[in-house]
Amino acid sequence: MNLKKYASENSPFDLHNDAAYETWKAAKLENYPQQTDQLIVELNDPRGLSPSERGAILERCAKTNMAVYVGKTGTDPDKLIPATLGAQLGLRNLDRNMGADDDGITALQVVNDQWRTRYIPYTNRPIHWHTDGYYNGLDQQIHSLLLHCVHPASKGGENALLDHEIAYIRLRDENPAHVKALMAPDAMTIPANVDQDTVLRPARCGPVFSLSGGGRLHMRYTARNRSIEWKNDLQTGAAVKALENLLASDDPFIYRVTLQPGWGLISNNVLHDRSGFDEDEQHSRLLYRLRYFDRIN
Repeated sequence: MNLKKYASENSPFDLHNDAAYETWKAAKLENYPQQTDQLIVELNDPRGLSPSERGAILERCAKTNMAVYVGKTGTDPDKLIPATLGAQLGLRNLDRNMGADDDGITALQVVNDQWRTRYIPYTNRPIHWHTDGYYNGLDQQIHSLLLHCVHPASKGGENALLDHEIAYIRLRDENPAHVKALMAPDAMTIPANVDQDTVLRPARCGPVFSLSGGGRLHMRYTARNRSIEWKNDLQTGAAVKALENLLASDDPFIYRVTLQPGWGLISNNVLHDRSGFDEDEQHSRLLYRLRYFDRIN
C-alpha cells in the first residue's frame, strides 16, 4: 500500500478525515518492525552504496522513518563517510548550526574547556527525548538526521528511538484532542538563548506536529523543562502528559541501540534520547552529527 499517496492526495492528518487516517494507519502498521534488528542494514562501504544497500535503507526509512547501518569503516574518523552516505540518500542541505564545524558536521564528544560545556550533547549526561533542531525557526526545520559512530563510550550512550508517526498514531487513538492541541501554532515556545547580555537565538514559537512539503508529518519536541514553555491550557497540558506517558512506556515500537564503530543512524528526525555514559582512556565517545533541511529521498 502506498503511504505517500495517502499523505499527499487525501491527508490522514486531517482530524476531520477519519477514513483517510484509518487507511493510512493500517498501511503504516502492516508488518511494522517489532525489533531493532529489523532496522539494520549491513554496508560494505557507506561511501559507495550498492543499489541493494541503498534500497534497503530507503525501504526501512519509508516504513519506520529510520534505519541503522552497520558499516566496515570501524574507527576511521573521516567525515566523508557520513557526508557521502547522506548525499547518496538525497541529503545535501546541512544545518550549519552553532555547534557544527566549518563543514557543517558536528563532533559530539565530551568537551571541558569550550562554550560547548553549556550544552548537554557535549557532556556525558543523559539527553531526554527530543527531535533535533526543535528550537530552529519554522522556516529552517530539521527534516533528517544522521549520526555516525567513530568511538563508543566504555559504558552507556544508548539511544532510544520512536518513529514520530507512531507517536502521532498513539496520541490520536487515545484522544484526537491531543493531536489538535499539539498542532496549534502556539503549542510550544522555546525561550530565547541568552549568554550574559547577548541573545544567541530569539524565542521560537510553533506547533509540535505540522505538515511539511508534500503533506508529510513533521515533529518538533523536547522533554526538557528548562528549554520549553507549553501553552497554558488544559487541553495542551493533557496532550503533553499523554506524550510523556508514551515516551516513558514499554511501547513495542520504541527501539534501543548503542552504536558501535562504523555504525550509524539515518532518520527523518525521529524522536530519540541518549542515556548517560562513562569514558576511560581507551574509550572516548565520538559521534558525528549531520542535520539536514532535506528529507530522505
